[in-house]
Amino acid sequence: MSTDDLPETFHVTTDEQLRAVSNLTRHRIMAVLRFEPSTITQIAERIGLAKGSSSYHVRLLERAGLIKVVRTRKVRGVTERYYAMAARTLHLPDPGEGGPDVVMRHAIADLEASPADGERHVRQAHLRITDEQFAELGERLHALVAEYRELSDPALPDTTLAFALFHPRSKYKEETK
Repeated sequence: MSTDDLPETFHVTTDEQLRAVSNLTRHRIMAVLRFEPSTITQIAERIGLAKGSSSYHVRLLERAGLIKVVRTRKVRGVTERYYAMAARTLHLPDPGEGGPDVVMRHAIADLEASPADGERHVRQAHLRITDEQFAELGERLHALVAEYRELSDPALPDTTLAFALFHPRSKYKEETK
């Protein structure tokens, strides 16, 4: 199976899948596999992890159905497996009010682990916009991500974009109910 044949979305629905995707090391493995199939050795080198540890985490991801073997090849009598994501995107369940947001926790951990001397663009903006403007901004952000995802080249260094567009809990809104 080539990565061109992957379904568009994988819905994380089971506790096993949620536990697998919630681990930061496995999150980083999936980030590697998002762009090109890789072997355990390639994954280990890419994220700076021992080969045995990478193998353990890959097995958990595979068992949860989040990644799959997309091709194999024989190398000196050993079958080398190339893993890729099970789908182009993962859809995580809503954590619910007050619940931990796995995506944002991973984004913060990755940001904190990024080189301090590297170029970073981190901003937070508080806006007062209509519901229609909120929806339009969400659509524009998704379109921008899709546009740049099409431009992604596995030969280039990784870049992470994380955004969260939401209505914070507002004391004003609660008082007007």
